[in-house]
Formats: sequence, structure tokens, C-alpha cells
Amino acid sequence: MKIWKKLSLIVGLVLIVGIITACSNSKTKTTSSTTNSSRTEKMSKSNNKTLILYFSLTGTTKEAAEYIKKETGADMLRLEPEKPYGDYDSAARRGDRERRNNIHPALKTNIPNLNKYQIILIGYPTWWQRPPMLIETLFDKYDFKGKTVIPFTTSMSTPIGPSEKYIRRMAQNDGATFKNGIRYDNNKREVRSWLNNLGLLK
Repeated sequence: MKIWKKLSLIVGLVLIVGIITACSNSKTKTTSSTTNSSRTEKMSKSNNKTLILYFSLTGTTKEAAEYIKKETGADMLRLEPEKPYGDYDSAARRGDRERRNNIHPALKTNIPNLNKYQIILIGYPTWWQRPPMLIETLFDKYDFKGKTVIPFTTSMSTPIGPSEKYIRRMAQNDGATFKNGIRYDNNKREVRSWLNNLGLLK
């Protein structure tokens, strides 16, 4: 009888250990699955590529674009017209003529692999309270459907509002999502706050 009791006790202990081990393995698998899911989500977010496109005449918009690139880690490309604008006075006369006559000047810049980018930041100087007509050409030449378009501008005094509505119209006509931009006036704290609200800080 004692032998049978001992055997029963041993069998019982083996069963208990087996149940505990099974539960432990199940928990480990669930945790592993959750961890893998979290990694996949993070990778998905990090794969959303951002591109900065900018046109700069005097170098101010270039400075803004370079600062945004530094803070976001985004790729960057300068937009150049087929025919250079020349000095400030020549650019002012030509820019005004293009605006009044709705001329879309030829764009020299080619954007390779635009399809791999999801977020497009577009920078430009404000001319006559609107973007230069070269930005119109950008939307003529490239399809931004399904992307998110965000403007930034440089100006001595004009806020982004008047020029931003043109970018909104171009983006929405292309089937892109539009988000509000900012006027860069060398207030880096404000720019960082804007980028942070957009979720673009690296």
C-alpha cells in the first residue's frame, strides 16, 4: 500500500510540473508574439519616408530647409527652374509677370523615387502673398495623390496664411492630405514645436 501511495504521489507531482511548464510556455509565446507585434509597428512607423522640397532665391528658404532636415532626418532636394531667375530685381520682375499671366515656368529638377515618400514638406519664399509659380509647375509635373503635403515659407512679414491656401488647393486637387505649415523667421523653438506636433522630430 505504501508503494502505491508513493507512486500516486510521484505521478501527481509529475502532472503538476507538466501543467506549470505548459502554462509558462504559453505565456512566453504570448509575450514573444506581443513583442514582435510592437517591433513591427515601430518599423512600420520608421519606414514612413519624408522628403523636403524647397525653392530658394536668396538662401533664406534654403536655411529653413536645412534646419528642418537637421531636426527631422528627412531627405532633401532643391527645386530649380529651367531658366534661372537671376538677381533679386530680375527675379521680382519675372515673378510678377509669371503671377499676373499664370505662367508655370519649366522645372529643371527631377525627383527620383517620389513614390517611396509619404510626407512631403514644401518650402518657398512668399512672393506677392503666394508661392512662386514654380511651385504650381511642381504639382503639374508630379502626382502627390495619397501623400501628406506640408508647406513652410520664408517672408519678412507676411504670415503663411495667404500663401498656404494655394498649397492646400494644389494638394487637394492632387488627392493629397494637407497639413498646416509655418513661416520660418529663424525662431527655431517655434519650428521645433511645429515639427513635434506633426510627429516629425527624429
